[in-house]
Amino acid sequence: MRIFLDTANVDEIAHGVKLGVVSGVTTNPSLVSKVGCQSYQELVQKICSITSGDVSVEVIEEDASGMLAQARQISKWASNVVVKVPATEEGLEATSILTREGIRVNMTLCFSLNQAVLAALAGASYVSPFVGRLDDIGEDGMALIEDIVKVFNRYSYETRVLAASIRHPNHVLHAARVGAHVVTMPYKVLKQMIKHPLTDNGVERFLTDWRQSGSVFS
Repeated sequence: MRIFLDTANVDEIAHGVKLGVVSGVTTNPSLVSKVGCQSYQELVQKICSITSGDVSVEVIEEDASGMLAQARQISKWASNVVVKVPATEEGLEATSILTREGIRVNMTLCFSLNQAVLAALAGASYVSPFVGRLDDIGEDGMALIEDIVKVFNRYSYETRVLAASIRHPNHVLHAARVGAHVVTMPYKVLKQMIKHPLTDNGVERFLTDWRQSGSVFS
């Protein structure tokens, strides 16, 4: 399983890449609006220069023709761009055309196994089920991830399952257990994954014992 960061903040991305554990990025219009960029293209190209992994960039049109025009433009911004398209009827049409043109697609806003299967049949490189948003309405987001993984494995679909809308480290653990190919998470969740009080206490104790020993490092 690979870890992507779900952010448009270049400092967060740079730190995740520096740690050696982040191998891609997902963005969306809401995340981009938070960083206050003037140029969508310039921001995306900056992100793509920080990581060599896939960077998902979302279209902001609703009809298939508009999505196609934007997707073709976005795909030229960097070699590691993957175009995000919503799991709608118009999105499916656009995805099937884009994949035939060799443009990789991440079908986003997936909330059902039906949508995921259609994304795979349309040729999407990734499908992004939104775990947290399903949990918010009383459904089991991780059960959906598990169902999609099982069906994709059964039929040998090449589309990768990208668990999205991750809210906490337990979501990451569950996604790993059921076989998600990628988990994309906010920077704060990555930081939470690293921290453990016993690790902090252990480091503090070792250093205290070392200082009291009077030994030298040489």
